[in-house]
Amino acid sequence: MTETTRRTVVFGAGSAGLAAVLTACASYGSPTTEASAEPPTEDEASSAAPKKKKSAPKALADASDIPEGGGKVFEKQKIVVTQPTAGEFKAFTAVCTHQGCTVASVSNQTINCPCHGSKFNITDGSVANGPASDPLEEKKIKVDGDKIRLA
Repeated sequence: MTETTRRTVVFGAGSAGLAAVLTACASYGSPTTEASAEPPTEDEASSAAPKKKKSAPKALADASDIPEGGGKVFEKQKIVVTQPTAGEFKAFTAVCTHQGCTVASVSNQTINCPCHGSKFNITDGSVANGPASDPLEEKKIKVDGDKIRLA
């Protein structure tokens, strides 16, 4: 009489599992044997998803929404848009470089963080008052007519 050891049982179970995986993988992704040389019919062609036209990104704001010498924070997009001088628009990340809080306001020529009092220059995002030591990252925007969009 042969004795069944734990090693024999584990080896047998592993072999059975491996065989099942190899069998399943052998037929996965196999190319079909029939290839159609005919172009798709009108019904098949119309069922394909229509191609989307590339459209301009949604406007963040109207240019008139951004006060001269000030700006506006867009919390959802994590962007702050400023207008340092008439007709000149700048955009920066709204995430403070000190500890990652979202800046809350723009006043007196600075972008202001409520968490620890950091202030950033509306012209270039540089630190006007710490504790932040790094400037806000500039973001690209495009003024299209009277609409301000992310570029």
